[in-house]
Amino acid sequence: MPSAGQMRDHRERCRPHLLTLRMLARGEGEPALAAAQAAQATGAIIAEVEAAIQAALGADGGTHRHPADRAFPRVRLNRLAAAAEQVVAAARDEDTAGLRRHLRRFEALTSASWTAEHAVGDPVPPVRRWSAQPSRP
Repeated sequence: MPSAGQMRDHRERCRPHLLTLRMLARGEGEPALAAAQAAQATGAIIAEVEAAIQAALGADGGTHRHPADRAFPRVRLNRLAAAAEQVVAAARDEDTAGLRRHLRRFEALTSASWTAEHAVGDPVPPVRRWSAQPSRP
């Protein structure tokens, strides 16, 4: 299992790329380079999310887990990649409104991936049962 620090490192490496995407969505930067910058930024974010998924699955690649433990992260990653394609297409078409819309979805999916990977890495503590009996000191 990855440590919380490892997961945080993957997430932190995404911050500059998300900032680049936000700047593009505000119309900052060179329009001719926007698609290339969007592709580079989304690609770097996807790579970090994928690395976090691999770390969460463990060194065995998740072979000792339920098959759904491998399928759900793949589905999340595929959705993230599809959203990235929409971001790049909007940047290429110089569609600022579309870029903003697709970027919001891309950021939401990225955030959901971090939440899911954090949950995989941090098992839920056992539920403490309530008892009608008072505890004795």
